[in-house]
Amino acid sequence: MNVNSQNLSSTSKPRIFNNPERFIEGWYWVIASKNLRVGEVKAVKVLGRELAIYRGKNKMAVIFDAYCPHMGAHLAKGKVQGNELRCFFHHWQFDEQGFCVDIPCLNHPVSIKLKTWPTAEKYGMIWVWTGEVPKQPPPFILELENKECDVVFGDYFLINCHPNVVMINPIDAQHFNTVHQVASAIHFEKQEINQNAIVFNNTTPNTVNSFLFRLIRPLGKNLTHNICYWYGSTNIVTVGTDFFQVHIMFALRLLEGGKSEGRVMLITKKRQGILGWLFNRVLLWLTKVVGRHFIEDDIQIFQTIQFDLKTPIKADQSVMQFVNHLERQKPLMLKTWLLARSQNVEIKELREKWKDSKSND
Repeated sequence: MNVNSQNLSSTSKPRIFNNPERFIEGWYWVIASKNLRVGEVKAVKVLGRELAIYRGKNKMAVIFDAYCPHMGAHLAKGKVQGNELRCFFHHWQFDEQGFCVDIPCLNHPVSIKLKTWPTAEKYGMIWVWTGEVPKQPPPFILELENKECDVVFGDYFLINCHPNVVMINPIDAQHFNTVHQVASAIHFEKQEINQNAIVFNNTTPNTVNSFLFRLIRPLGKNLTHNICYWYGSTNIVTVGTDFFQVHIMFALRLLEGGKSEGRVMLITKKRQGILGWLFNRVLLWLTKVVGRHFIEDDIQIFQTIQFDLKTPIKADQSVMQFVNHLERQKPLMLKTWLLARSQNVEIKELREKWKDSKSND
């Protein structure tokens, strides 16, 4: 197989993948829902941008740019009043849409609006959309769409490489043999769900002769291993048998210097009754223990890796497909969240601007 036929040459440099200054426009995790109480405001930094997040009386989370447009005081020092936020410094007050609605020393507030960002809450997490209007939903499990779920939070972690590099781990077929000693061959089938979501599917007979695989063999003859990617920085790994499945979400976001921070969430469909609740708690706890053990060696690799895929081979097909999917999405710049243009586009715009200015002489 010539992997270069996948529209990405091994000698070309991707403009988005593993770029320390760029990320995909989309939904990104902010904080756990339980960590923001009604009437509370907090400072958060997401993808290099300083934000203030609060929860009003209506229990809705609201996210503003962090600094007051009057003199730049940080709004996380302010106070939630009803569904609005009042700055601590001069007590300017802003509503949920960011409009200034009160200035104590004036009869009428000035016409000014804070930058607000779309928010959503799903799987016990608050998410922020990094553009104007959300084009897709927050990351969700395809098999459990519109279904109630039980969620357990796993670890928070920092990794010394780009989120995109961490993301390829579940579809790196080679490392299952070399790192995890899974003897059976793994082949993924690709399915693009939309512009921002892609799924890699694998189903194989459970013939691996290890303690873990022998333990779950009575629960089904086939093993499923599916990975759904959202916005290049969040993936949902689904593992299981014919009778039950668990889902592990790895939600990452880019840090300065090309590093990553992330949260792990373990998810399964809600089961009825006290026995169903108990079954899910045991299942998610076991998944957490096994998952942590399974990725222990992978984390060590990503803490020291200097990723550069110069020589892709046939076994890297899924990785190359993921990179190509990523390269077709909308890139934004770290810190500013502005559209990232390629160097060729920027040069063309400068030339056109120069021609326009000369024509006006």
